[in-house]
Amino acid sequence: MNGLLGTASLLRLVLRRDRIRLTVWVLALVGITAASAAGVASTYDTAVKIASYQRNIGSSPASVAMAGPPVALDTIQGIIVYETSLTVLIGVAIMAAMTAVRHTRAEEEVGRTELLASGVVGRHAGTAAAVIVACATSVVIGLGVTASVAAQDFGTGASLLYGASVAALGIVFAAIATVAAQLMSHARTATGATLAVLGAAFALRAIGDVQGSGLVWLSPIGWSQQVLLFDGDRWWPLAVSLLVAALLLVGAGWLTTRRDVGSGVFPDRRGAARAGRSLSSPLGLAWRLQRGTVIAWAVALVLLGLVFGSFSEQLENMVEDNPTLQQYFEQTGGSVTDAFFGTALLFMGLGAAGFAVASALRLHGEEGAGRVEPMLAGQVSRWRMLLSPLVVTLGGAALLVSLGGLGVGIADALVRGSADQVLRLVALSWVQLPAVLVLVGLAVLLLGWAQRATALAWAALGFAVVIGWLGGLLRLPDWVDGLSPFQHLPQVPVEPVALAPLLALTLLGVGLIALGAVGYRRRDIG
Repeated sequence: MNGLLGTASLLRLVLRRDRIRLTVWVLALVGITAASAAGVASTYDTAVKIASYQRNIGSSPASVAMAGPPVALDTIQGIIVYETSLTVLIGVAIMAAMTAVRHTRAEEEVGRTELLASGVVGRHAGTAAAVIVACATSVVIGLGVTASVAAQDFGTGASLLYGASVAALGIVFAAIATVAAQLMSHARTATGATLAVLGAAFALRAIGDVQGSGLVWLSPIGWSQQVLLFDGDRWWPLAVSLLVAALLLVGAGWLTTRRDVGSGVFPDRRGAARAGRSLSSPLGLAWRLQRGTVIAWAVALVLLGLVFGSFSEQLENMVEDNPTLQQYFEQTGGSVTDAFFGTALLFMGLGAAGFAVASALRLHGEEGAGRVEPMLAGQVSRWRMLLSPLVVTLGGAALLVSLGGLGVGIADALVRGSADQVLRLVALSWVQLPAVLVLVGLAVLLLGWAQRATALAWAALGFAVVIGWLGGLLRLPDWVDGLSPFQHLPQVPVEPVALAPLLALTLLGVGLIALGAVGYRRRDIG
Protein backbone atom coordinates (compact mmCIF):
# COMPACT_ATOMS: atom_id res chain seq x y z
CA MET A 1 0.00 0.00 0.00
CA ASN A 2 1.17 3.54 -0.76
CA GLY A 3 2.71 4.91 2.45
CA LEU A 4 1.14 8.33 1.84
CA LEU A 5 -2.36 7.05 1.06
CA GLY A 6 -4.97 9.12 2.90
CA THR A 7 -2.68 12.10 3.50
CA ALA A 8 -5.17 14.55 1.99
CA SER A 9 -7.97 13.36 4.29
CA LEU A 10 -5.75 13.56 7.36
CA LEU A 11 -4.56 16.98 6.26
CA ARG A 12 -8.12 18.26 6.26
CA LEU A 13 -8.66 16.69 9.69
CA VAL A 14 -5.57 18.37 11.14
CA LEU A 15 -6.58 21.75 9.72
CA ARG A 16 -10.08 21.39 11.11
CA ARG A 17 -8.84 20.49 14.58
CA ASP A 18 -6.21 23.22 14.70
CA ARG A 19 -7.89 26.00 12.77
CA ILE A 20 -8.29 28.21 15.84
CA ARG A 21 -4.97 27.29 17.43
CA LEU A 22 -2.96 28.00 14.27
CA THR A 23 -4.88 31.19 13.53
CA VAL A 24 -3.96 32.49 16.98
CA TRP A 25 -0.29 31.62 16.41
CA VAL A 26 -0.24 33.42 13.06
CA LEU A 27 -2.03 36.53 14.31
CA ALA A 28 0.05 36.70 17.48
CA LEU A 29 3.48 36.39 15.84
CA VAL A 30 2.67 38.63 12.88
CA GLY A 31 0.92 41.16 15.12
CA ILE A 32 3.83 41.29 17.57
CA THR A 33 6.28 41.78 14.72
CA ALA A 34 4.19 44.54 13.13
CA ALA A 35 3.62 46.38 16.42
CA SER A 36 7.26 46.05 17.46
CA ALA A 37 8.50 47.28 14.08
CA ALA A 38 6.22 50.31 14.23
CA GLY A 39 7.23 51.03 17.82
CA VAL A 40 10.95 50.82 17.05
CA ALA A 41 10.53 53.10 14.03
CA SER A 42 8.74 55.73 16.11
CA THR A 43 11.26 55.53 18.97
CA TYR A 44 14.43 55.83 16.87
CA ASP A 45 13.23 58.43 14.39
CA THR A 46 16.35 60.59 14.13
CA ALA A 47 19.96 60.00 13.12
CA VAL A 48 21.13 60.92 16.63
CA LYS A 49 18.93 58.28 18.25
CA ILE A 50 20.03 55.65 15.75
CA ALA A 51 23.70 56.47 16.39
CA SER A 52 23.11 56.23 20.15
CA TYR A 53 21.48 52.84 19.73
CA GLN A 54 24.36 51.56 17.62
CA ARG A 55 26.92 52.86 20.11
CA ASN A 56 25.30 51.54 23.29
CA ILE A 57 23.45 48.40 22.23
CA GLY A 58 25.38 47.19 19.20
CA SER A 59 28.61 47.07 21.21
CA SER A 60 27.10 45.17 24.14
CA PRO A 61 28.00 41.44 24.35
CA ALA A 62 24.82 40.82 26.35
CA SER A 63 22.74 42.44 23.62
CA VAL A 64 24.48 40.43 20.90
CA ALA A 65 23.92 37.23 22.85
CA MET A 66 20.25 38.06 23.27
CA ALA A 67 19.40 39.41 19.81
CA GLY A 68 21.92 38.23 17.25
CA PRO A 69 24.60 39.68 14.98
CA PRO A 70 24.64 43.51 15.24
CA VAL A 71 24.60 44.29 11.53
CA ALA A 72 23.26 47.42 9.82
CA LEU A 73 22.48 49.13 13.12
CA ASP A 74 23.21 52.46 11.47
CA THR A 75 19.80 52.15 9.76
CA ILE A 76 16.32 52.01 11.25
CA GLN A 77 15.62 48.86 9.23
CA GLY A 78 18.64 47.14 10.77
CA ILE A 79 17.47 48.12 14.26
CA ILE A 80 14.00 46.75 13.53
CA VAL A 81 15.49 43.40 12.48
CA TYR A 82 17.73 43.38 15.56
CA GLU A 83 14.82 44.09 17.90
CA THR A 84 12.20 41.79 16.36
CA SER A 85 13.92 38.82 14.76
CA LEU A 86 14.65 36.61 17.75
CA THR A 87 11.12 36.85 19.10
CA VAL A 88 9.42 35.75 15.91
CA LEU A 89 12.10 33.11 15.23
CA ILE A 90 11.67 31.49 18.65
CA GLY A 91 7.89 31.75 18.31
CA VAL A 92 7.70 30.06 14.91
CA ALA A 93 10.06 27.30 16.08
CA ILE A 94 7.86 26.54 19.10
CA MET A 95 4.71 26.63 16.97
CA ALA A 96 6.12 24.22 14.40
CA ALA A 97 7.47 21.84 17.04
CA MET A 98 4.25 21.71 19.04
CA THR A 99 2.14 21.21 15.90
CA ALA A 100 4.31 18.37 14.63
CA VAL A 101 4.34 16.53 17.97
CA ARG A 102 0.64 17.11 18.58
CA HIS A 103 -0.34 15.29 15.39
CA THR A 104 2.27 12.52 15.51
CA ARG A 105 3.44 11.23 18.89
CA ALA A 106 0.49 12.64 20.85
CA GLU A 107 -1.95 10.90 18.50
CA GLU A 108 -0.12 7.61 18.94
CA GLU A 109 -0.02 8.02 22.70
CA VAL A 110 -3.81 8.22 23.00
CA GLY A 111 -4.41 5.45 20.45
CA ARG A 112 -5.95 7.43 17.60
CA THR A 113 -3.15 6.62 15.16
CA GLU A 114 -3.69 2.90 15.60
CA LEU A 115 -7.41 3.37 15.05
CA LEU A 116 -6.79 5.27 11.81
CA ALA A 117 -4.21 2.72 10.71
CA SER A 118 -6.89 0.03 10.79
CA GLY A 119 -8.47 1.77 7.78
CA VAL A 120 -7.10 2.60 4.36
CA VAL A 121 -4.33 4.93 5.53
CA GLY A 122 -0.65 4.72 4.66
CA ARG A 123 2.02 4.37 7.34
CA HIS A 124 3.45 7.84 6.65
CA ALA A 125 0.16 9.68 6.04
CA GLY A 126 -0.26 11.03 9.57
CA THR A 127 3.33 12.24 9.79
CA ALA A 128 3.11 13.82 6.34
CA ALA A 129 -0.09 15.68 7.23
CA ALA A 130 1.43 17.02 10.46
CA VAL A 131 4.60 18.16 8.71
CA ILE A 132 2.70 19.82 5.86
CA VAL A 133 0.53 21.80 8.28
CA ALA A 134 3.48 22.86 10.45
CA CYS A 135 5.54 23.92 7.44
CA ALA A 136 2.64 25.67 5.71
CA THR A 137 1.84 27.63 8.87
CA SER A 138 5.50 28.64 9.11
CA VAL A 139 5.32 29.94 5.54
CA VAL A 140 2.13 31.88 6.31
CA ILE A 141 3.82 33.48 9.33
CA GLY A 142 6.81 34.29 7.12
CA LEU A 143 4.54 36.00 4.60
CA GLY A 144 2.90 37.96 7.41
CA VAL A 145 6.31 39.08 8.65
CA THR A 146 7.19 40.11 5.09
CA ALA A 147 4.09 42.30 4.90
CA SER A 148 4.75 43.74 8.38
CA VAL A 149 8.27 44.95 7.64
CA ALA A 150 7.48 46.03 4.08
CA ALA A 151 5.43 48.81 5.68
CA GLN A 152 8.69 50.11 7.23
CA ASP A 153 10.41 50.72 3.87
CA PHE A 154 12.37 47.47 3.87
CA GLY A 155 12.10 47.03 0.13
CA THR A 156 10.72 43.94 -1.60
CA GLY A 157 13.90 41.86 -1.55
CA ALA A 158 14.76 42.45 2.12
CA SER A 159 11.14 41.95 3.20
CA LEU A 160 10.93 38.61 1.40
CA LEU A 161 14.29 37.51 2.80
CA TYR A 162 13.23 38.34 6.36
CA GLY A 163 10.00 36.38 5.97
CA ALA A 164 11.83 33.46 4.33
CA SER A 165 14.33 33.28 7.20
CA VAL A 166 11.43 32.98 9.65
CA ALA A 167 9.66 30.31 7.59
CA ALA A 168 12.89 28.33 7.16
CA LEU A 169 13.44 28.04 10.90
CA GLY A 170 9.86 26.83 11.40
CA ILE A 171 10.41 24.15 8.75
CA VAL A 172 13.64 23.01 10.42
CA PHE A 173 12.00 22.65 13.82
CA ALA A 174 9.00 20.87 12.35
CA ALA A 175 11.50 18.32 11.05
CA ILE A 176 13.39 18.14 14.36
CA ALA A 177 10.13 17.59 16.25
CA THR A 178 9.08 14.88 13.79
CA VAL A 179 12.32 12.98 14.45
CA ALA A 180 11.85 13.42 18.20
CA ALA A 181 8.33 12.02 17.86
CA GLN A 182 9.79 8.84 16.37
CA LEU A 183 12.47 8.50 19.03
CA MET A 184 10.42 9.19 22.16
CA SER A 185 7.48 7.22 23.52
CA HIS A 186 5.57 10.19 24.96
CA ALA A 187 4.51 13.52 23.49
CA ARG A 188 5.72 15.43 26.53
CA THR A 189 9.20 13.92 26.19
CA ALA A 190 9.30 14.58 22.45
CA THR A 191 8.30 18.21 22.97
CA GLY A 192 10.85 18.60 25.75
CA ALA A 193 13.61 17.13 23.59
CA THR A 194 12.76 19.49 20.74
CA LEU A 195 12.72 22.52 23.03
CA ALA A 196 16.06 21.38 24.46
CA VAL A 197 17.44 21.44 20.91
CA LEU A 198 15.99 24.95 20.54
CA GLY A 199 17.71 26.01 23.75
CA ALA A 200 21.00 24.52 22.57
CA ALA A 201 20.59 26.27 19.22
CA PHE A 202 20.07 29.59 21.01
CA ALA A 203 23.14 29.02 23.20
CA LEU A 204 25.38 28.07 20.26
CA ARG A 205 24.17 31.07 18.29
CA ALA A 206 24.72 33.40 21.24
CA ILE A 207 28.25 32.15 21.96
CA GLY A 208 29.15 32.19 18.29
CA ASP A 209 27.91 35.74 17.77
CA VAL A 210 29.66 37.08 20.86
CA GLN A 211 32.93 35.36 19.98
CA GLY A 212 32.59 35.92 16.25
CA SER A 213 33.24 32.20 15.76
CA GLY A 214 31.86 29.50 13.51
CA LEU A 215 29.63 28.12 16.28
CA VAL A 216 26.73 30.04 14.75
CA TRP A 217 26.77 27.56 11.86
CA LEU A 218 25.91 24.74 14.24
CA SER A 219 22.63 26.49 15.11
CA PRO A 220 19.44 26.55 13.03
CA ILE A 221 18.76 29.99 14.53
CA GLY A 222 22.18 31.05 13.31
CA TRP A 223 21.36 29.93 9.76
CA SER A 224 18.30 32.17 9.69
CA GLN A 225 20.13 35.17 11.15
CA GLN A 226 23.17 34.75 8.91
CA VAL A 227 21.18 36.06 5.95
CA LEU A 228 22.58 39.39 7.25
CA LEU A 229 19.75 41.66 6.23
CA PHE A 230 20.95 45.05 4.93
CA ASP A 231 24.55 43.83 5.13
CA GLY A 232 24.74 41.43 2.23
CA ASP A 233 21.17 40.06 2.00
CA ARG A 234 22.37 36.47 1.61
CA TRP A 235 19.82 33.85 0.58
CA TRP A 236 22.15 30.87 0.57
CA PRO A 237 22.14 30.18 4.36
CA LEU A 238 18.46 29.27 4.00
CA ALA A 239 19.50 26.47 1.65
CA VAL A 240 21.31 24.94 4.63
CA SER A 241 18.08 25.07 6.63
CA LEU A 242 16.04 23.41 3.90
CA LEU A 243 18.67 20.74 3.23
CA VAL A 244 18.91 19.79 6.91
CA ALA A 245 15.11 19.76 7.21
CA ALA A 246 14.83 17.45 4.20
CA LEU A 247 17.43 15.05 5.61
CA LEU A 248 15.68 15.00 8.99
CA LEU A 249 12.31 14.25 7.41
CA VAL A 250 13.79 11.40 5.39
CA GLY A 251 15.29 10.06 8.60
CA ALA A 252 11.95 10.39 10.40
CA GLY A 253 10.25 8.41 7.64
CA TRP A 254 12.87 5.68 7.93
CA LEU A 255 12.48 5.54 11.72
CA THR A 256 8.71 5.17 11.33
CA THR A 257 9.22 1.85 9.54
CA ARG A 258 11.60 0.59 12.25
CA ARG A 259 9.26 0.75 15.22
CA ASP A 260 5.81 -0.37 16.32
CA VAL A 261 2.88 2.03 16.35
CA GLY A 262 2.53 3.52 19.83
CA SER A 263 6.15 2.97 20.85
CA GLY A 264 9.27 5.03 20.29
CA VAL A 265 12.69 3.96 19.11
CA PHE A 266 13.92 4.63 22.64
CA PRO A 267 11.92 2.39 25.00
CA ASP A 268 10.56 3.63 28.30
CA ARG A 269 12.97 3.25 31.17
CA ARG A 270 11.87 0.55 33.58
CA GLY A 271 10.96 1.90 36.98
CA ALA A 272 11.99 0.56 40.36
CA ALA A 273 10.24 -2.54 41.66
CA ARG A 274 9.02 -0.60 44.71
CA ALA A 275 8.00 3.03 45.00
CA GLY A 276 9.86 5.21 47.45
CA ARG A 277 8.15 6.76 50.45
CA SER A 278 8.00 10.09 48.63
CA LEU A 279 5.57 8.55 46.12
CA SER A 280 3.13 7.35 48.76
CA SER A 281 1.06 10.55 48.54
CA PRO A 282 -0.42 12.66 45.72
CA LEU A 283 1.86 15.53 46.77
CA GLY A 284 4.98 13.40 46.42
CA LEU A 285 3.82 12.09 43.06
CA ALA A 286 3.06 15.61 41.85
CA TRP A 287 6.55 16.76 42.78
CA ARG A 288 8.12 13.73 41.08
CA LEU A 289 6.21 14.48 37.87
CA GLN A 290 6.97 18.19 37.95
CA ARG A 291 10.52 18.42 39.27
CA GLY A 292 12.15 18.25 35.84
CA THR A 293 9.88 21.01 34.58
CA VAL A 294 10.61 23.17 37.63
CA ILE A 295 14.36 22.77 37.13
CA ALA A 296 14.14 23.61 33.42
CA TRP A 297 12.07 26.74 34.05
CA ALA A 298 14.38 27.75 36.90
CA VAL A 299 17.44 27.60 34.65
CA ALA A 300 15.61 29.57 31.95
CA LEU A 301 14.46 32.36 34.28
CA VAL A 302 17.84 32.68 35.99
CA LEU A 303 19.47 33.10 32.58
CA LEU A 304 16.79 35.58 31.52
CA GLY A 305 17.31 37.51 34.75
CA LEU A 306 21.05 37.61 34.17
CA VAL A 307 20.50 39.01 30.69
CA PHE A 308 18.10 41.68 31.97
CA GLY A 309 20.41 42.68 34.79
CA SER A 310 23.39 43.05 32.48
CA PHE A 311 21.55 45.79 30.54
CA SER A 312 20.91 48.08 33.52
CA GLU A 313 23.93 50.35 33.11
CA GLN A 314 23.77 50.48 29.30
CA LEU A 315 20.13 51.54 29.45
CA GLU A 316 21.03 54.67 31.38
CA ASN A 317 23.48 55.66 28.64
CA MET A 318 20.82 55.12 25.97
CA VAL A 319 18.22 57.18 27.80
CA GLU A 320 20.62 60.11 28.11
CA ASP A 321 20.85 60.26 24.29
CA ASN A 322 17.19 59.61 23.49
CA PRO A 323 14.52 62.19 24.46
CA THR A 324 11.74 59.74 23.59
CA LEU A 325 13.01 57.23 26.14
CA GLN A 326 13.60 60.04 28.64
CA GLN A 327 9.98 61.09 28.33
CA TYR A 328 8.79 57.50 28.74
CA PHE A 329 10.75 56.92 31.93
CA GLU A 330 9.81 60.33 33.35
CA GLN A 331 6.16 59.31 33.02
CA THR A 332 6.78 56.31 35.25
CA GLY A 333 7.68 58.66 38.08
CA GLY A 334 10.85 56.85 39.12
CA SER A 335 14.46 56.48 38.11
CA VAL A 336 15.46 54.81 34.88
CA THR A 337 17.04 51.94 36.77
CA ASP A 338 13.96 51.30 38.91
CA ALA A 339 11.68 51.43 35.87
CA PHE A 340 13.93 48.93 34.12
CA PHE A 341 13.93 46.65 37.15
CA GLY A 342 10.13 46.82 37.18
CA THR A 343 10.02 45.63 33.57
CA ALA A 344 12.48 42.84 34.33
CA LEU A 345 10.42 41.63 37.31
CA LEU A 346 7.27 41.71 35.17
CA PHE A 347 8.91 39.34 32.69
CA MET A 348 9.96 37.07 35.55
CA GLY A 349 6.32 36.99 36.65
CA LEU A 350 5.11 36.20 33.14
CA GLY A 351 7.65 33.40 32.90
CA ALA A 352 6.52 31.95 36.23
CA ALA A 353 2.92 32.22 35.02
CA GLY A 354 3.83 30.15 31.95
CA PHE A 355 5.12 27.39 34.19
CA ALA A 356 2.16 27.70 36.55
CA VAL A 357 -0.50 27.40 33.82
CA ALA A 358 1.25 24.37 32.30
CA SER A 359 1.61 22.81 35.74
CA ALA A 360 -2.01 23.45 36.74
CA LEU A 361 -3.25 21.86 33.52
CA ARG A 362 -0.98 18.83 33.90
CA LEU A 363 -3.82 17.04 35.67
CA HIS A 364 -5.92 17.44 32.52
CA GLY A 365 -3.34 15.48 30.55
CA GLU A 366 -3.07 12.82 33.24
CA GLU A 367 -6.84 12.45 33.19
CA GLY A 368 -6.91 12.10 29.41
CA ALA A 369 -4.24 9.40 29.61
CA GLY A 370 -6.35 7.42 32.10
CA ARG A 371 -3.96 7.72 35.04
CA VAL A 372 -6.30 9.59 37.40
CA GLU A 373 -9.11 7.05 37.78
CA PRO A 374 -6.90 4.29 39.29
CA MET A 375 -5.72 6.70 41.99
CA LEU A 376 -9.24 7.85 42.80
CA ALA A 377 -10.30 4.22 43.07
CA GLY A 378 -8.11 3.98 46.17
CA GLN A 379 -8.06 6.20 49.24
CA VAL A 380 -7.21 9.43 47.42
CA SER A 381 -10.04 11.96 47.43
CA ARG A 382 -10.74 14.32 44.57
CA TRP A 383 -9.80 17.26 46.79
CA ARG A 384 -6.31 15.84 47.36
CA MET A 385 -6.01 14.79 43.74
CA LEU A 386 -6.59 18.38 42.60
CA LEU A 387 -5.00 20.42 45.37
CA SER A 388 -1.76 18.44 45.83
CA PRO A 389 -0.41 19.37 42.37
CA LEU A 390 -1.44 22.97 43.05
CA VAL A 391 0.93 23.07 46.02
CA VAL A 392 3.76 22.17 43.65
CA THR A 393 2.47 24.67 41.09
CA LEU A 394 2.33 27.63 43.46
CA GLY A 395 5.51 26.68 45.31
CA GLY A 396 7.30 26.34 41.99
CA ALA A 397 6.02 29.73 40.83
CA ALA A 398 7.30 31.38 44.03
CA LEU A 399 10.68 29.74 43.55
CA LEU A 400 10.87 30.83 39.91
CA VAL A 401 10.13 34.52 40.48
CA SER A 402 12.65 34.52 43.33
CA LEU A 403 15.35 32.99 41.14
CA GLY A 404 14.51 35.38 38.31
CA GLY A 405 14.84 38.36 40.65
CA LEU A 406 18.08 36.89 41.98
CA GLY A 407 19.44 36.63 38.43
CA VAL A 408 18.59 40.28 37.72
CA GLY A 409 20.20 41.37 40.98
CA ILE A 410 23.39 39.36 40.52
CA ALA A 411 23.95 40.59 36.96
CA ASP A 412 23.30 44.18 38.02
CA ALA A 413 25.77 43.76 40.88
CA LEU A 414 28.44 42.46 38.51
CA VAL A 415 27.88 45.36 36.11
CA ARG A 416 27.78 48.11 38.76
CA GLY A 417 30.13 46.62 41.31
CA SER A 418 27.52 46.93 44.08
CA ALA A 419 25.24 44.20 45.47
CA ASP A 420 22.83 46.53 47.27
CA GLN A 421 19.92 45.63 44.92
CA VAL A 422 20.11 41.82 45.08
CA LEU A 423 17.98 41.06 48.14
CA ARG A 424 15.64 43.95 47.31
CA LEU A 425 14.88 42.53 43.87
CA VAL A 426 14.34 39.02 45.23
CA ALA A 427 11.81 40.36 47.75
CA LEU A 428 10.03 42.57 45.21
CA SER A 429 9.72 39.68 42.76
CA TRP A 430 7.03 38.18 45.01
CA VAL A 431 4.73 41.06 44.07
CA GLN A 432 4.09 39.16 40.80
CA LEU A 433 2.62 36.11 42.55
CA PRO A 434 -0.99 37.33 43.02
CA ALA A 435 -1.32 37.80 39.25
CA VAL A 436 0.14 34.33 38.70
CA LEU A 437 -2.41 33.00 41.20
CA VAL A 438 -5.28 34.49 39.17
CA LEU A 439 -4.13 32.69 36.01
CA VAL A 440 -3.76 29.45 37.96
CA GLY A 441 -7.25 29.98 39.33
CA LEU A 442 -8.61 30.40 35.81
CA ALA A 443 -6.92 27.16 34.75
CA VAL A 444 -8.43 25.29 37.71
CA LEU A 445 -11.85 26.81 37.06
CA LEU A 446 -11.77 25.55 33.47
CA LEU A 447 -10.45 22.18 34.61
CA GLY A 448 -13.37 21.83 36.99
CA TRP A 449 -16.24 23.14 34.90
CA ALA A 450 -15.19 23.29 31.22
CA GLN A 451 -12.28 20.94 30.60
CA ARG A 452 -12.77 21.19 26.83
CA ALA A 453 -12.01 24.90 27.09
CA THR A 454 -8.74 24.68 29.03
CA ALA A 455 -6.98 26.32 26.07
CA LEU A 456 -8.56 29.57 27.30
CA ALA A 457 -6.06 29.55 30.17
CA TRP A 458 -3.25 29.66 27.62
CA ALA A 459 -5.07 32.40 25.73
CA ALA A 460 -5.28 34.46 28.93
CA LEU A 461 -1.56 33.98 29.52
CA GLY A 462 -0.77 34.97 25.94
CA PHE A 463 -2.91 38.08 26.31
CA ALA A 464 -1.07 39.01 29.51
CA VAL A 465 2.28 38.59 27.75
CA VAL A 466 1.22 40.78 24.82
CA ILE A 467 -0.13 43.50 27.12
CA GLY A 468 2.94 43.39 29.34
CA TRP A 469 5.28 43.53 26.37
CA LEU A 470 3.52 45.72 23.82
CA GLY A 471 0.73 47.40 25.75
CA GLY A 472 2.25 50.86 25.39
CA LEU A 473 2.83 50.45 21.67
CA LEU A 474 -0.65 49.10 20.96
CA ARG A 475 -2.38 52.02 22.74
CA LEU A 476 -5.37 49.89 23.74
CA PRO A 477 -8.21 51.26 25.90
CA ASP A 478 -7.58 51.08 29.63
CA TRP A 479 -10.33 48.51 30.14
CA VAL A 480 -8.64 46.17 27.65
CA ASP A 481 -5.27 46.53 29.38
CA GLY A 482 -7.05 45.93 32.67
CA LEU A 483 -8.07 42.43 31.60
CA SER A 484 -4.52 41.33 32.38
CA PRO A 485 -4.04 40.68 36.11
CA PHE A 486 -0.46 41.91 35.85
CA GLN A 487 -1.71 45.41 35.00
CA HIS A 488 -3.23 45.72 38.48
CA LEU A 489 0.02 45.05 40.32
CA PRO A 490 1.92 47.98 41.86
CA GLN A 491 4.78 48.93 39.53
CA VAL A 492 7.57 48.13 41.95
CA PRO A 493 10.22 49.34 42.56
CA VAL A 494 9.02 52.62 40.97
CA GLU A 495 5.90 52.59 43.16
CA PRO A 496 5.65 51.48 46.78
CA VAL A 497 4.12 48.09 47.51
CA ALA A 498 0.34 48.59 47.77
CA LEU A 499 -1.45 45.84 49.67
CA ALA A 500 -4.98 46.49 48.38
CA PRO A 501 -4.50 45.28 44.77
CA LEU A 502 -2.33 42.39 45.93
CA LEU A 503 -4.99 41.27 48.39
CA ALA A 504 -7.77 41.66 45.80
CA LEU A 505 -5.91 39.57 43.22
CA THR A 506 -5.08 36.94 45.84
CA LEU A 507 -8.72 36.64 46.89
CA LEU A 508 -9.79 36.42 43.24
CA GLY A 509 -7.27 33.67 42.55
CA VAL A 510 -8.26 31.69 45.65
CA GLY A 511 -11.94 32.11 44.77
CA LEU A 512 -11.39 30.79 41.25
CA ILE A 513 -9.49 27.80 42.61
CA ALA A 514 -12.30 27.08 45.08
CA LEU A 515 -14.95 27.24 42.35
CA GLY A 516 -12.85 25.01 40.14
CA ALA A 517 -12.38 22.51 42.96
CA VAL A 518 -16.15 22.31 43.47
CA GLY A 519 -16.65 21.61 39.78
CA TYR A 520 -13.88 19.01 39.73
CA ARG A 521 -15.43 17.22 42.68
CA ARG A 522 -18.84 17.04 40.99
CA ARG A 523 -18.05 16.17 37.38
CA ASP A 524 -17.29 12.82 35.82
CA ILE A 525 -13.64 11.90 35.45
CA GLY A 526 -12.50 11.27 31.89
